[in-house]
Amino acid sequence: MVNTSLFKMIREGEHQQQDFKFCINDSRKIARSLVAFANTDGGRLLIGVKDNGNIAGVKTDEEYYMIEAAARLYSKPEIEFETRQWHTDGKTVLQIDIPPSPNKPHYAKDENQKWLAYVRFEDQNILASRILLEVWKKQQKPRGVFIRYTEEEQKLLHYLSTHEKLNPARLAKAISVSRWKTERILINLIAIGVIEIEQSANGLHCHLTDTFILSENNK
Repeated sequence: MVNTSLFKMIREGEHQQQDFKFCINDSRKIARSLVAFANTDGGRLLIGVKDNGNIAGVKTDEEYYMIEAAARLYSKPEIEFETRQWHTDGKTVLQIDIPPSPNKPHYAKDENQKWLAYVRFEDQNILASRILLEVWKKQQKPRGVFIRYTEEEQKLLHYLSTHEKLNPARLAKAISVSRWKTERILINLIAIGVIEIEQSANGLHCHLTDTFILSENNK
């Protein structure tokens, strides 16, 4: 029996919101994927599917318990997920859906007992940057974010208004502000939605949000 919905997902291949797993033999490795999805845009795992899209199938009870261990024991805070089974040609594929989390950052426990945060970029799980971790922590504070709008903030915003997608080190050099101070300013402005960041395998880049307009008085 051919399941068209399953095959449609498989044809998409692996991407920012989808990952294939042939099988699960280490809950800690799966925790990285769960955490990365939860910390980014959410996503789904298709367990029992090879990297090339061929269906191998799984024993769903065993795989479910491994997923549950990854979400409950090797993720902090715990990861919420939903499951669904697909049956085709006598084989079973287990679908795991992870929503984007409102409780970022989530951390995964590695083989050295360290808790590390990951994000999803394209088809990769990469370590979350220090700046992103600080942004998430500020956004979780119930009292919001307090910002001093000084000359340094003005210089940073003005420079970003005429340049796109700069990394923090290049931005700090361009506005003649220390790297540490530039990162502090960025963290606050990202937390309140004035600046957006993109983290990829090549590092972190920032730019003004499309809705932010720098007034003439502040240029």
